[in-house]
Formats: sequence, structure tokens, C-alpha cells
Amino acid sequence: MTLSAAEIARFHEEGYLFLPEAFTPEEVALMRAEAEAIYAENRPEIWREKSGAPRTAFAAHTFNEAFRVLGAHPRLIEPVEQIFGEQLYMHQFKINAKSAFTGDVWQWHQDYGTWARDDGMPEPRAMNIAVFLDEVMAINGPLMLVPRSHTHGTLAAGHDVSTTSYPLWTLDEATVARLVAEGGIVAPTGKPGGVLMFHGNLVHGSAGNITPYPRKIVYLTLNAVSNHIRTPTRPDWIAHRDFTPIVPVPDDALARLAAHHGRRHAAE
Repeated sequence: MTLSAAEIARFHEEGYLFLPEAFTPEEVALMRAEAEAIYAENRPEIWREKSGAPRTAFAAHTFNEAFRVLGAHPRLIEPVEQIFGEQLYMHQFKINAKSAFTGDVWQWHQDYGTWARDDGMPEPRAMNIAVFLDEVMAINGPLMLVPRSHTHGTLAAGHDVSTTSYPLWTLDEATVARLVAEGGIVAPTGKPGGVLMFHGNLVHGSAGNITPYPRKIVYLTLNAVSNHIRTPTRPDWIAHRDFTPIVPVPDDALARLAAHHGRRHAAE
């Protein structure tokens, strides 16, 4: 998947880009089923809300074939290579749950603030690229972005270890209010299979989900190889130490895997 010059310009100006329905319903159905199976497992990579509901599952690309393929999919790798102008490695991979009724808040933050402070990443030459596994609606805790906030650089933040089950470097209310007064807030919504890419310094967060509609999103944190982390403090299944450049799989690799799973289940 190749970005147009206009799309690249919009990304640099606004700090994000949304690409609707980049993956087919069959590809998404496979990933959704695999995500739900992973959440049912008991392993250290799976973090849970205080209620016990799944919050996020790290490093699924290292132990699940569907997510291994997604982690090297050209529809995700190629656009980020265009932006950074070099090969990438996987800094982090996670499947965020935002479960129905119990999905908790993600406070306002910048991703690069955590990558720099906790992992020793030199520059914000990494970004999250998100794949919607469920429909993301205005009511079920969509990701909220502050357009153009990435132009303010890396902002001062406090380490919040108490609000939720996941420690996060968060921004204070005055900073968020000032940035929102300048850029507003957008909440990209769309059908399963949509892809959202956003700058590592773009301010974002999400409210809790009290609806019956789950909101699962896969996040690939793709980092320029030259920008690999220097002083990691977190487990390697959160901040990966393998800086090998990603070699994209064929574009139909996930579709073929989905078809294989469909035939296998039909035969059972």
C-alpha cells in the first residue's frame, strides 16, 4: 500500500492519517478470533483491567501465526517506510481490548514520551499504526487525537501508576487544554479493517467503554532501524531488542491464512 503525496503531506501537517477498510472482512474475522483466543490465555504478556477483563496483549506476533503475518504486512510496513525513508523493526506489538462494559480509560499521553523515558529511544522516528478489529464508534471508547499536537515536541509528563492497571507517562490537564484549544479533538471511527497511523508525539487518549460493543485494536509500533532503543528498562516482550529489519510478506499472506482456517473449521 503506497501513500500519495497528498496523504503524506496531510500526515505531516495533522499528525495522523486514517485509511478506511484496508483489510477485508475475512482477514479481520481471523484476527478477531485469534485475539479473543489470546485474551483467554494465562501468560505474562496479557495485562488485565482491575476488573479482570483483558486490557492489552503484548507481543502476539511472536507466538501467533496470524499476528506474525500482520506484523510484516506490506499494507502496514510500506506506508511507514515511506514516511521514515528507511527500513523498520518492531519496537512493540499489542492488541488493546477496550472490553464491552468494562474497558477502562487511556489517559492523555504521547507515545514517544514513554519510548524515550522507559526505552531510551533517541528520536520520535517511530509511530503506532493501528488496525481496527471491531467497529470503532463514537460511543465505544474511540481513540481521541489532538491534531497538530505533534509539532510541540516531547512534552513534560508525570508517571501515572495508579489510575489504571497500566503505568503511563501522562500529560497534565492544563497542557491538554492548551493543545486542544489550538487543535481541537478528533476521534477517527470506522468499520473493522480500518487503519490509523499517527506520529509518536501526537497527543491522544480514550475514554472508558460502558457500551455492549467491544473495541479491539491491534497496534504495531514500527521504529526506524537506525533509531533502535538504547537503554531499555521494560521486559523484552514490551520493548523488543530484536532490531532486524522487517521483510514484508506477500500482500495475500493473511488472506491465504484466513482461507486455510476457514477450510479447516469447515472440515471439523
